[in-house]
Amino acid sequence: MVSLYSTGLELGNLLLGSDLLNQSWDAISKLQQENLLEDPSLPFSVKFRVYEYPPKGSIIAFVCSPNCAVNHLREDFRELVSSDEIRSFDFLCTKSNSSSISLHKAAFALFASLENELSLLKQQFTSNQPLIITGHSLGGSVASLFTLWLLDSLPRYSVQRTLCITFGSPLLGNNGFQKATSEHPTWSSCFLHVVSNKDPVPGFLISDHNASAATLTTPTYYMPFGTYLFCSESGFSCFEEPESILELLMIGSSRCTESENLNNCSQVIDYGHILEQLKNKAICRGISELPDSISNPLQAGTYLMLEATGVGKLQENVNLSYLAMNIEKRAELQAKHKQKVFDPSKKLSITKKSMTYLEWYMKNSLEEAGYYDKYKTRRSRSRDEIESTESLIKHHRTLKLFWKRIVSEVENLPWKEGRTRRMRLLYAATNYRRMVEPLDIAEYYGRGKKDYASQGRSEHYKLLEKWFTDENIHAYQRSKASSLTVDSCFWAYVEEAVISCEVLKDGQSSSQDQESARENLIKFEQYVMDMINNFLVSPEIFLPQSSFMLWWKEYSRVVGNAYTSPLTNFMKDDFHRYA
Repeated sequence: MVSLYSTGLELGNLLLGSDLLNQSWDAISKLQQENLLEDPSLPFSVKFRVYEYPPKGSIIAFVCSPNCAVNHLREDFRELVSSDEIRSFDFLCTKSNSSSISLHKAAFALFASLENELSLLKQQFTSNQPLIITGHSLGGSVASLFTLWLLDSLPRYSVQRTLCITFGSPLLGNNGFQKATSEHPTWSSCFLHVVSNKDPVPGFLISDHNASAATLTTPTYYMPFGTYLFCSESGFSCFEEPESILELLMIGSSRCTESENLNNCSQVIDYGHILEQLKNKAICRGISELPDSISNPLQAGTYLMLEATGVGKLQENVNLSYLAMNIEKRAELQAKHKQKVFDPSKKLSITKKSMTYLEWYMKNSLEEAGYYDKYKTRRSRSRDEIESTESLIKHHRTLKLFWKRIVSEVENLPWKEGRTRRMRLLYAATNYRRMVEPLDIAEYYGRGKKDYASQGRSEHYKLLEKWFTDENIHAYQRSKASSLTVDSCFWAYVEEAVISCEVLKDGQSSSQDQESARENLIKFEQYVMDMINNFLVSPEIFLPQSSFMLWWKEYSRVVGNAYTSPLTNFMKDDFHRYA
């Protein structure tokens, strides 16, 4: 169920009541004082310092030279650089977004100027110690990039003890960048951006300064990520939904011309003074002060949050009630999206009931034909058997839908995290593939189709098999027969062998077709013997009425008694011992 209230005010209270923001700004202030003493002829530079804070915590602060924001926010530095030019952040790329991630040119250039030093710094913070990374203006952008770079190298348990806090930082990347960071929910929660309604820099890179709040529906060049804490004389509140944040930034930036913004960029906003003013400020107002148009708790909370940001005082024509309703709708959509995004390892228990049913069905099939053929011939069986098969079909569909979604989500994760997730799921994924794909094969050939492996096989089976192959799990030697045939496409090859056998029997088939069928059958014989010699097939393939044994009987008649091969020798007597 979607949450119908907002926690933006409560989160703002929690943050302002802690020392995290004050300590971060103190570190920035110290470094700014040092930076002012630097050579003013070096206007395009970024500095950082590490400050130790008890207990056993550290703060890394980033600031730019005083005129850096002015010069780096001019038109030639407002452009984006593509993923081809930001190799340091390849870990954000997935198959679906590898060409769509772009970063602010100025921010990346400043980060790249320190990359060697930051590489050494990154090596110092790989343990589970609390760490705050902070920065002001473009220094905040560099702090964000360093945080992402660091998060990629940290073990999962250390990520939650890392926090990036920026003050007055401009937008950092495009829609692709925002989507890539949102693929890591634990990473997204590590970023807090503090914005004053008097600071022009955070909204300066928005491409359309003249767009109205009511018509902001098209994607923009730049898109925010993480959580934003908006501060004003009226109060403060937090927002997480990116389009709502963008709308608020746009309202704040629209009151200034570009020349005014550039002139104001060099005036450092004293966020320390703002934090002190707001720390003890009461922000929760009585519900009686809300307008009549507010109809539910989520709208009420959103309205109070908007009042706290002071956006109503920035533009006379801003309708807070209307804006609250728009943000409420987005918040509900975001909540629904979060419900759909799930951790496969946690939800794997959903499939246990279905897998248990398949195992029961398999055990009850080991009489004459076996698991594959019992399902294949389900329409010709008794009422009781048909009912059990109908239940199997339901569980079969449940498992396929679940694993298709799993595979799609894991494949879209950045490579490093995707591989880690694959490893955790690999045993269950392999077991699923070997139990369920034979059912798909039975349905496919039951409809009179051919060439399942290249024409009918689902992409998610191919990817699951690739996961297995990539990890070399099949490399060890077996000493006894597998309970499940290891190659989940085995029965497809049996069906193709049956088709080739029919071609050989057909007196009207061309000599070319006959020769091709004969070659296919020889390859199939070799394939089967490789599987048998390595104990990779289940003994059920040798059950009297299985498709494999029926094929073998027919094939033996077609090739005649004079024909010999490793498989014919094995099938004379040895198969009984294997079975």
